[in-house]
Amino acid sequence: MRPVQQTADTPRSHRPDLTIATEGEFAGWRTWTRDTFESHNGPFWHRIDDDGRVRCAFRVEKKHLNGMKAVHGGCFMTFADYSLFAIATRELEGPGVTVAFGAEFLDAAFEGELIEATGEVTRAGKSLIFVRGILKAGDRPLFTFSGTIKRVKRKVPPTEVADSH
Repeated sequence: MRPVQQTADTPRSHRPDLTIATEGEFAGWRTWTRDTFESHNGPFWHRIDDDGRVRCAFRVEKKHLNGMKAVHGGCFMTFADYSLFAIATRELEGPGVTVAFGAEFLDAAFEGELIEATGEVTRAGKSLIFVRGILKAGDRPLFTFSGTIKRVKRKVPPTEVADSH
């Protein structure tokens, strides 16, 4: 799979870290590359379906498993956090941080399964966005989650400030 960098000619160009897969199972799906933790633990993908709903997904690999050969709970939580931001992408329109997160583990998933997340924004205010969702393998519910995203102002890293003087 060869993701491509999004350009100014593509939608959402204010996200230079957004890449789109050009081949493989997730061809046409998007991912963010700026979060190295998510990139290392994924890859996690998202797309906007024809009905406007956001769908997120990943294929379970050996690296996602715990000692019992089921998906590690931390993997579900990381994917759900990724999904919070994908689901809220239209409302967020800039940087944000997760300030609250709740989850329920319902069932296990195993190597080779396709895990999908769907959800909805339940409220979007001036500074907070509330999201809820569910992870499934096929029709089997695995994990439910809800979270709150706080909009933040983009900060310039100290190294960029020092380099500009």
